[in-house]
Amino acid sequence: MNRKILIIGKNSFIGKGYIEYSRYSSIEEVDIKSLGIEGINFEGVDTVLHLAAIVHQSGRISKQEYIRINSDLPVEVAIRARKAGVKQFVFISTTKVYGDEQLMNMVCSEQTECKPNDSYGLSKLMAEERLIALDTPSFTVSVIRTPLVYGKGVKANMLSLMKLVRYIPFLPFKGVDASRSITFIGNLAAYIDRVIEIRAKGIFLAQDERPVSVEELVNLIAIGLKRKVVIFPPGKFLISLIKKFLPAIYSRLYGSSEVDNSLTINALGLNIPYSTREGIEVMTNYYRCFDGK
Repeated sequence: MNRKILIIGKNSFIGKGYIEYSRYSSIEEVDIKSLGIEGINFEGVDTVLHLAAIVHQSGRISKQEYIRINSDLPVEVAIRARKAGVKQFVFISTTKVYGDEQLMNMVCSEQTECKPNDSYGLSKLMAEERLIALDTPSFTVSVIRTPLVYGKGVKANMLSLMKLVRYIPFLPFKGVDASRSITFIGNLAAYIDRVIEIRAKGIFLAQDERPVSVEELVNLIAIGLKRKVVIFPPGKFLISLIKKFLPAIYSRLYGSSEVDNSLTINALGLNIPYSTREGIEVMTNYYRCFDGK
């Protein structure tokens, strides 16, 4: 495959994973922080994959800063790329555009109305809308929304869960009525490759073949880490206490976050290459070898 792909955002978790798993070999990264938009060389570039973003949520970051980095920046890059003759712009977005309340209470799809409840989700939604408006017959705009992405070197919530399983032998997750859509980086690479291959425009949802329950996820991590973990029911009283006094912890540990991407699968004609079990094994093997010592 001869298409030249330019990643905006160097050495990111998704960027490194995409380079490892992509079927395309001509992929370059640029550090937009040091280079600046004006310094990007689009010569010979077929597709821009925009990854640069503020991904963590913090009260120390203003709403204006989220919008500047997550919305204004990709739009400016896309405008310059279109003027330079780039044929496709792929923007990695997030299921946070739906809003936490919707994600916890319903299964969201590509057609679900977005109701973001924080600056991160809002800035990504603003970027989506502005970028799609730039789509022309000669400049394809593709938006890929993804839930939690995991794989080698993952940080944030998935790393916290691995540490929990590694160090605590008794965990209250048995029978928890919550399911999660997650995306192995090897599968996300397959979504991106297919979107590029057929020049698919519009909004797409990426996830593994199916959502997993929290209990199943913990079991898979325990198997991967070679840890014996006893999983017991948390009980309604404990759940109610956590939900009332520690809502953020409740959402992270016991809340559902499930999407239905059947429209995406049908539109792309994609076969998901890796099972969640395989993805978790790759992630936990890396953790045991490098991060878990």
